[in-house]
Amino acid sequence: MDKERYPCTVFGSQRRRFQCTWFKQFSWLEYSVSTDAAFCFPCFLFEKDTATQHAFTIDGFRSWKRVNDGERCAFLIHVGSCSSPYNKAMSALHNFRNVTGHIDKVMNAQIMEEVKKNRLRLKSTIEAVRWLSLQACALRGHNESTTSHNRGNLIEKIKLMARMNVDIANVVLDNAPQNAIYTSPLVQNDVLHILAFRVRSEIRDEVGNSKFCILVDEAKDASNKEQMAIVIRFVNVHGVLRERFFDIVSVSDTTSSTLKKKISDALTHYNLSIQNMRGQGYDGASNMRGEFNGLQALFLEECQYAYYVHCFAHRLQLALVGAAQKQEYFWDFFSMLNNIANIVSASAKRHSELHIAHGIEIEQSIASGERETGRGANQVGTLQRAANTR
Repeated sequence: MDKERYPCTVFGSQRRRFQCTWFKQFSWLEYSVSTDAAFCFPCFLFEKDTATQHAFTIDGFRSWKRVNDGERCAFLIHVGSCSSPYNKAMSALHNFRNVTGHIDKVMNAQIMEEVKKNRLRLKSTIEAVRWLSLQACALRGHNESTTSHNRGNLIEKIKLMARMNVDIANVVLDNAPQNAIYTSPLVQNDVLHILAFRVRSEIRDEVGNSKFCILVDEAKDASNKEQMAIVIRFVNVHGVLRERFFDIVSVSDTTSSTLKKKISDALTHYNLSIQNMRGQGYDGASNMRGEFNGLQALFLEECQYAYYVHCFAHRLQLALVGAAQKQEYFWDFFSMLNNIANIVSASAKRHSELHIAHGIEIEQSIASGERETGRGANQVGTLQRAANTR
């Protein structure tokens, strides 16, 4: 087989040729048919100093009589010690074949690890924002610096989660990159907007193609901004009447045209058609109930079935206020009630004594059977000053 594949070379009186059995003995060996020479594959690829390795990298090795010559075997001499050029080339070849050690793989692994950390960091912020929103708690604190003992509800909530989970502790707050902490007010607002969008989308899916009514009222918030609350009332697919708080919108003024545009924009954004509106419920202000230019009239121009109903709660309030103002004993009673509230609230001692007396009265009423017990019943509350809305 070798005689047919490999040509013979004359060395003095001897004829020698390359032997295929050397491949099994030396795995690094390569044979060139065109030059009838042997080469070292690792050295051919990775050897930098080719001046000392001409025989196995450039010219090729042909001295077949020097193979299998005991300690003077040319192949064994080429392999050499652990620090030989051959072993360095073999190490380079091993690293080349190790795909997981390639720079692109290492970089991708690092990127995936960073992505995993960023997701856990952002998830911690999202869960904290969602919990605080559910409990109607403020997110931000007065002093959120690292030297503060109370950095606000959001950061303190994240610190609590970090104390309960080592994985979270390793990626949040001080252990996070300064450009990816995910606790800034901008991130908090983005999370809140996304949560609000998902809630409104769920409400929209619940409404479906059903007809609906809107209940709208506006009031000033603590920052003296005019806010308009929009509630949707509808019958779901199971035939159950539902009322869902849908949106709260800031308005620059309370003219009927401004309110109409804001309501229409909020409904249209979620593909709720005005043509499916079958009722409007507002208070009795002229900008709302006006027959010609009021909000209800503007909607009636677009949908003639959107009947206006004066809010029953506002009507009851107006009736009670009107009745109370006409009767002197009602007026005297509420005036005296305000005086009592002012006197008691001005002193912590008087406020505490009133609480104790009220608690004793409740206990006696329960003991005599005048009051029924139950969860949330018979609570000792605080004094509320009289107002038209009460």
